[in-house]
Amino acid sequence: MAEVNGANNGNGHHGHGNGSGAAAAAGRSTSVSRKIESEGAVLMPGVYDALSAAIVQKTGFYAGFISGYAVSGSFLGTPDVGLLTPPEMAEVARRICASAPNTLFIADADTGGGNALNVKRTVQDLMAAGAAGCFLEDQAWPKKCGHMHGKQVIPAEEHAVKIAAAREVVGDRDFFIVARTDARSVTGLDDAIRRANLYIDAGADACFVEAPRSDEELMEICRRTKGYRVCNMLEGGKTPLHTRQELMEMGFHLIKSPLTTVYAAARALVDVLAALKRAETTRDELHRLTTFAEFNNLVGLDSWLDIEARFSVNSSVPKPLPAPETTTTTEMEKAKAKAAAVVAGNGATNGATNGVH
Repeated sequence: MAEVNGANNGNGHHGHGNGSGAAAAAGRSTSVSRKIESEGAVLMPGVYDALSAAIVQKTGFYAGFISGYAVSGSFLGTPDVGLLTPPEMAEVARRICASAPNTLFIADADTGGGNALNVKRTVQDLMAAGAAGCFLEDQAWPKKCGHMHGKQVIPAEEHAVKIAAAREVVGDRDFFIVARTDARSVTGLDDAIRRANLYIDAGADACFVEAPRSDEELMEICRRTKGYRVCNMLEGGKTPLHTRQELMEMGFHLIKSPLTTVYAAARALVDVLAALKRAETTRDELHRLTTFAEFNNLVGLDSWLDIEARFSVNSSVPKPLPAPETTTTTEMEKAKAKAAAVVAGNGATNGATNGVH
């Protein structure tokens, strides 16, 4: 396809590509797309549990990515090779979204769990969990991390059907669908770009060509793909690392750093536990740790203590009035029996009186 230089991406910024794309052209508006339109490009750090999500929110990010790789490692202690199930991811997503309700989280739905039927249920579960969107990839099962060797992809048309199924269940609700293709490492960049555009036509809001290997490939993707575009910044991966601004100028709209947090946490744990094992104390390692006060602030202790104080027995804040006492079933039966006895007694008295003239 011909290169389009200086095309407006539909977000007030200029770069390569086909504009802000099919999603906007189709009239779909979501919280994620509105954030893209206002910011030009959105940076999403990866999260894997409620604590990492809360820290992301407190740091000031307005979006995050629930990484399947990171959740598989933290929740199961296993590599990203297809062991994490969609219901497990939905449960983790529910906790993450509840812990940071002011942040938009897009969840990794892997392959959707199977065919179009499974995709529908997976998307419904993630929507119910509070996610703002999901990624659906075209790998064959069992899937692997996009930067690992040995991946396979399903036929493009088969994945397009799965994207269409996801679109049907979402409808016009506030949920952002990203179609990911892993074909770059399997069948080449041209096929990956063809697939990305096919998936946009099938109903995705954004496309994601996983694991491009150079700046030239990154720019080629932006020149030749439709819709919003996603780029993955994985430390130690196959794609060159760039800033949000640099990628936005190329033509990307969502930039995720999916493993930054879990890698940082793992490094910190390895180092401090090695020190504890060696010295049998952490008194010389306190600089590696959050303080007691810092951690309590991260988990919002003060807000919970405030709630406890306001609703404690000794609080001066008025409490809701207690519910009126209710009559028990036994008491009602006794009252009915007494009333029946009175009625029966009155009947006997009336009968006796009526018989004397």
